[in-house]
Amino acid sequence: MSRHYQADLPYQERAIFAGGCFWCMVEPFDKLPGIIDVISGYTGGSIAHPSYDEVFSQITGHIESVEIIFDSRQITYQQLLTIYWSLIDPTDEYGQFDDRGESYKPVIFVTNNVQLSLAKKSKTDMINSQLFKKPIVVDIREVLKFWPAENYHQDFYKKNVSRYRAIKRSRKIFLKLLQTKKAMHRIFTIRG
Repeated sequence: MSRHYQADLPYQERAIFAGGCFWCMVEPFDKLPGIIDVISGYTGGSIAHPSYDEVFSQITGHIESVEIIFDSRQITYQQLLTIYWSLIDPTDEYGQFDDRGESYKPVIFVTNNVQLSLAKKSKTDMINSQLFKKPIVVDIREVLKFWPAENYHQDFYKKNVSRYRAIKRSRKIFLKLLQTKKAMHRIFTIRG
């Protein structure tokens, strides 16, 4: 977590995404070239230094999210957005997969106007792709403050391998079913 508090070098940027439980959002980014660190945490809420229990109670307005510190010389924000869209159900505004409620909503939190522009374009592209029958509900918001989660939440996929694998398998099955539905929708839309 110390990287969260360090100043960014000129080639470093931060991306903040929410897409259900933050445990599942770390590994897909963490293993990519150019990723310096992926930190689980909370953002979007009304109190300072929220705890997991406070966020889980869904009374603070915080959303579980990940802060990705990346080397923009090796990976772009646009590439991170593409990966983000592949990890979530963009039509579910009440959580993601088994994680339900306000603290699990899918949100792209932007840190500057360039990210805002790219995030809006990626959402428009997703809408225009007509891959989904339901509306795309991913919100795009300016990040006010990112609060790192407690240490036991950091690198969950490394510390709790079997539990993480079970969660990951469940998400993978759901995403595969979602992709199948999208493919069927495309087939029948083209034929119709």
